This record gives sequence, structure tokens and C-alpha cells, in this order.
Amino acid sequence: MAEVDGEFTAFVNERGAALLRVAYALAGSQHAAEDLLQNALAKAYVRWPRIHGDAEPYVKRILYHDQVSGWRRRARRAEVPVAELPERPAAGDDSDLRLLVRDALRTLPPRQRAVLTLRYLEDLSVEQTAALLGCRPGTVASQSTKALARLRKLVPGLDGLTNRTEVTR
Repeated sequence: MAEVDGEFTAFVNERGAALLRVAYALAGSQHAAEDLLQNALAKAYVRWPRIHGDAEPYVKRILYHDQVSGWRRRARRAEVPVAELPERPAAGDDSDLRLLVRDALRTLPPRQRAVLTLRYLEDLSVEQTAALLGCRPGTVASQSTKALARLRKLVPGLDGLTNRTEVTR
């Protein structure tokens, strides 16, 4: 058991920061990302003897599935309307644009958000993303195209910043 603990601890020390970035991209806030990653690591620890050779993709799959389950649970809850909508910051500097992109990402459907996270944050290929999400490469490509188009519509400042229009590599 001590060997399992040592291997798992080494994995978390080595890959924890990268996994937290993925969790943050999926969850949208630091606290939610930390909770999401903690739950995923707890699930991975239980299965460690079977997955230790292929642990990172397994943990990423848990992150994605747990986050989607959370989105579905929240979607079933009734939302309370507010009297006034908060004022949106105008896209001026990078921090304003980053906040606008973050808010726009939150409006995307779970699969599109996961595809963008894996493709552009994790820099995975279409095939790797498809394998991780359990879908076809064509689905990844079409979801990427739709998600990027939606982001460009929601955040017009993105058109001037990026020339990356290709979806497949």
C-alpha cells in the first residue's frame, strides 16, 4: 500500500498543476476547479493499481464527466431572476477580454466547452480529443467550429487577436 501511495503522490506532484488548469477551464472558477480535481483524484486513487500507467487521461475523463454531471444537475434547478442585469465590462485591455472570454465560455454547451479546453488549452489533436471524450473525430471538429464561431460572436474582440481559424491538425 505504501508503494501505491508513493506512486500516486508522485503523479499528483508531477501532473497536479496541469490537471488543475484543465479543471479550471471546465469549472470556470478556482474553488470549483479545486473541488472538481479533488473529487477526480479521490476516484483515481481508488482505481490506482489498475490505471497508474494511463492515469492522466483517466483523471481528465473523470474531470469532464463530473463537470458535465454538475452542469446537468444545475440545469434542472430553477433559477431565480434578478431585478437588474450586471453591467458587462467593455473589451479594453487583456484582463477585460479574458473575463469576457471566460463568461462566453460558460454559455457554451458542455461538450463544446470540453472540446475547446482539450483542443486549445491542453493542445490535444482532434483524434486525441475524440478518444478522450468517446466520440468521433468529426464530432470534435464540428464542435470546435461551432464553439469558436459562437465565441467570436459573443466576444467580437477575438477576431482581431487570433488568426487561428483551423480546427484540425
